[in-house]
Amino acid sequence: MEVYTITVATGTSEYSGTNNYIYVTLVGEKGESERTLLDNPGLDFCRGAVDKYQVKSSAPLGPLLLVRLEKRKYWVEDNWFCRNVTVEPPGGDRELTFPCYRWLVGDVGVELREGTALRLMDDSSPLLLEHRRTELQERQRTYRWCVWASGIPKCIDAQTEADLPQDARFDNEKRSDFEHSLHFALVELSLKKLAIRFGKSWNDLEDFKRIFWKLRSPIAEFTMEHWKEDWFFGYQALNGSNPRMIHRCRTLPKNFPVTADMVQASLDPRTNLDKEIKSGNIYLVDYAIMDGIPTNTIRGKRQYIAAPLCLLYQHPDRGLIPIAIQLGQTPSLDMPIFQPKDPPLAWLLAKMWVRHAEFQVFQLLSHLLRTHLVVEVFCVATLRQLPAVHPIYKLLAPHFHYTLEINCRGRTQLISPDGIFKRVVSTGGEGLLILAQAEYKFLTYRSLQPLCDFIDRGVTQLRNYFYRDHSLLLWEAIHKFVSGLVSLFYQSEQEVQDDTELQAWIKDVTQEGFGELRSFGLRAELSSRSELSTLLSVIIFTSTAQHAATNNGQFDWCAWIPNTPCTMRLPPPTNKDDVTMEMIMATLPDVSQSCVQMAITWHLGRPQPDTVLLGQYTEQLFTEGRAQEVIDIFKMDLKQIEEQILSENEGVEPPYHFLLPSRIENSITI
Repeated sequence: MEVYTITVATGTSEYSGTNNYIYVTLVGEKGESERTLLDNPGLDFCRGAVDKYQVKSSAPLGPLLLVRLEKRKYWVEDNWFCRNVTVEPPGGDRELTFPCYRWLVGDVGVELREGTALRLMDDSSPLLLEHRRTELQERQRTYRWCVWASGIPKCIDAQTEADLPQDARFDNEKRSDFEHSLHFALVELSLKKLAIRFGKSWNDLEDFKRIFWKLRSPIAEFTMEHWKEDWFFGYQALNGSNPRMIHRCRTLPKNFPVTADMVQASLDPRTNLDKEIKSGNIYLVDYAIMDGIPTNTIRGKRQYIAAPLCLLYQHPDRGLIPIAIQLGQTPSLDMPIFQPKDPPLAWLLAKMWVRHAEFQVFQLLSHLLRTHLVVEVFCVATLRQLPAVHPIYKLLAPHFHYTLEINCRGRTQLISPDGIFKRVVSTGGEGLLILAQAEYKFLTYRSLQPLCDFIDRGVTQLRNYFYRDHSLLLWEAIHKFVSGLVSLFYQSEQEVQDDTELQAWIKDVTQEGFGELRSFGLRAELSSRSELSTLLSVIIFTSTAQHAATNNGQFDWCAWIPNTPCTMRLPPPTNKDDVTMEMIMATLPDVSQSCVQMAITWHLGRPQPDTVLLGQYTEQLFTEGRAQEVIDIFKMDLKQIEEQILSENEGVEPPYHFLLPSRIENSITI
């Protein structure tokens, strides 16, 4: 009689335990053990429990291949989350770990493979080959592609988050916190709104302080104090929630007729516009993509948008400052070019219009499209094409945690025809989809690679561009980490080419997920280890650092409503001398819109209570010592980056902390 000692670890989140019957069968090359009931129902498998049992076999099983777990109802159905199973074979052989990290829902059984990462070519056992094939067939039935709207990336086939399988859903604590925090913010600001309605509406800019109460942050307060200042306007183009739009201006656009005389007063007196353009000190932010986008109608009133061009100058003393703004793409007598020497209210309103365009672009394009929707493509393809034992699945899976549910919630609650954007954002409704479709046409794989993006935009020499500097630090660390793992499992370029599961994965990504985007620039096959490493680094960087850069500061930059208004209620001014404070207040969001903007940006931008940080792998999917060594080196590199960023931020106002590793989630969860 052979006796195996097994240890079963139950999940630690709420409701992970079960009172149902749990059975186990060990499957080896030479046969199967007895089907063994592991406990008395209700006594073991409690939340966070680690329970040990003995499983007997009448004959040696040989090398263990699978652990078969079964859950059967006892009185009432009770789901169970299993973390892993470890098995100690008789004779004191090496303990084996069988990762699970999934929910068992209903009367079901699962078969777990030992945790060593293996490619298809590494498997020779007919039983294990069949296990791989069956697992992928089941996943492809469960995770299906869907077209939510034409002209944007494909997504998971789920009408709402309730349609997702349990393994893709929020844990109970996450769900409760998510729903409670939004409710809390909306209720608090609704009470403020009622109090203000019975008093007065916005009469001047100081009135916005009346909703600036509990929901606040140090940077939001700094923004409130400095938002009118030109240097701070330029700072946000570099380090705000949309830090990847600014680019070097090598020649003035033909539709932006700025003359040297117009801007000379803003330049260093020892130079001129032509010299500064040639020296690489003139930059442009162009919102041409906003031109022609349909506008929203809120409570029967039309809202307005603009497609500004903004010229900026890297001043030797004052930093990056705006020097000319045009609020549309077609110059005319009714389309003046605003300058810092104009009447102060006219210049201030022109900057507000640029920041209003910024709200639309960063929320819908830089944040939603270029992180959430792009990562969802890789997530769905990974679930469909890579079995859990595949090394690339083990690498990527932690970076997709909760992404499918948060994206489903975004489609149903945020950008749906009756969602929050429709209620308060000037591009809400039809406009937001048209805007996303316009951006998607020009989305390229190259632009998702930080160094390439900075080179292509000509911004490698910009001073105080903390987003760029910290992004490159993180990219280097991520790429080193990924390359280290890839080199463990692929010894040559040929092995990459011969991995049929990997090739099916990249084909699913390019031909299904990004199938409509012929100019994306990602080939439908992988031919080298460096090519694979770069792609995996893009996926991890986008789902961690890039998402943090665009998401985590949105409350900081948007809580003071005049700094980044979600909508505008009057059209852009056509005459500088007509701008009054009354016009500004009638243009900016009203009380109700302001309250919702504060609530939603606080809800989406706040730190998550169950955050798993970049580099922290709470699910031990890799069991090999060599893989763990690569992960440990990655953690040390991130710690050094943390220390470097903190050191560089000493005495800097405002500090740029959005890309501190200690503030970057390991996946898109919000």
